[in-house]
Amino acid sequence: MALLTASHDKLLGYLMSVLGRWHDAQDVLQSSSLLMWRKFETYESGSNFVAWASTICFYEAKNFQRRTARSHLKFDDDLLATLASERLVDLDLQGLRIAALEQCLNEVGPAERELLRTAYAEHGGITELAARLQRTPRTLYNKLTLLRRRLTECVQRRLQEGGV
Repeated sequence: MALLTASHDKLLGYLMSVLGRWHDAQDVLQSSSLLMWRKFETYESGSNFVAWASTICFYEAKNFQRRTARSHLKFDDDLLATLASERLVDLDLQGLRIAALEQCLNEVGPAERELLRTAYAEHGGITELAARLQRTPRTLYNKLTLLRRRLTECVQRRLQEGGV
């Protein structure tokens, strides 16, 4: 259970990249967690838990897509497998990117951090924040674009320098 809890965010991000919808990813992670619980005896202690769990998540996501048939995009199984495996490799670097982002966020002023928090942690609210700050939403969206660019460049620079 501790392994699953520690890997929750990585697996959710992995499922988001496969499914594209937050609620779908949460539903599939929940069903995958139950399946992992039932199949835990097949996990080899000391091996890569995220790789094992993501395999289960991948097949649960495929089953979910077949059952719901919501997506207008239809990918063949080979393409889905390729995308999922590339995302799994990307998950290994996620910790480094998050550490770099945290360092870069420390370089951002308090007002800019509040804007980022409102936009991302609270999943929106830009219109309300614009009214509160007596600015137009477009102004805040432009500011967000500049902040995202600045943070992206900072993260890339830190990763290249190995300063994480």
